[in-house]
Amino acid sequence: MIDSHCHLTAPEFSADIADVIARAKTAGVQTLVTISDEMSDLPKCRALSATHDDIFFTVGVHPHHAKDFDITRDIQLLREASTHPKCRGIGEIGLDYHYMNSPQDTQQRVFEAQLALAKELNLPAVVHCREAVEDVWTIVNHVKPEKLVIHCCTEKWDDVKRFVDAGYLLSFTGIVTYPKAADIRETVKQCPIMSMMVETDAPFLAPVPHRGKRCEPAHVMDTAKVVAEIKGVSLTELDAVTTATAVKFFGL
Repeated sequence: MIDSHCHLTAPEFSADIADVIARAKTAGVQTLVTISDEMSDLPKCRALSATHDDIFFTVGVHPHHAKDFDITRDIQLLREASTHPKCRGIGEIGLDYHYMNSPQDTQQRVFEAQLALAKELNLPAVVHCREAVEDVWTIVNHVKPEKLVIHCCTEKWDDVKRFVDAGYLLSFTGIVTYPKAADIRETVKQCPIMSMMVETDAPFLAPVPHRGKRCEPAHVMDTAKVVAEIKGVSLTELDAVTTATAVKFFGL
């Protein structure tokens, strides 16, 4: 199993990251992709990947931090950071109209610039989309990157089917285990198994039975079990398919 999206450089893991990684291995999670949120994450991700063979990373700036992003300066810094041999994508990038921590037009400019970089470098894009699916689609359809995943997909199937039809992926977190997540479970049901990945988004969104606690990469197994049940396949089959998809997507 691969945790295709976690934030191992988050402060929630600063005291016991070695134990967190060890628990993931014990649970059967052999590879971790740690995702950048802001420019200050880049050296932390590089350092962590250097000490663990099975940890890879992405580089990018979350829409919450778009207001601090200097496109002229920071796109070049991301381009340089992406040359690291363990960098496997551009992300986490996208739009978030729920919290609006950055102005909407700024989010859009920064998202499009980073998405264009992903296309230029032929790297997969890891996209955050919250209450912004129409604008995310407009920008994606304009740039047309080669590979893209809507991470932590919480959208209704009718809203994200177009991404799958375009050859992109959806990735699901522990939210699928929550009692009120019927729409997300329906999206899982409708999404072809070959077009999905599973993730934790750790330290956030711990699945049942860990809900309310810090999420860890080991918990991806709990999410995978529920996704397998929804798809009507065994955990072994879901693991094999989603792992192969993640390996191909990130070039692991």
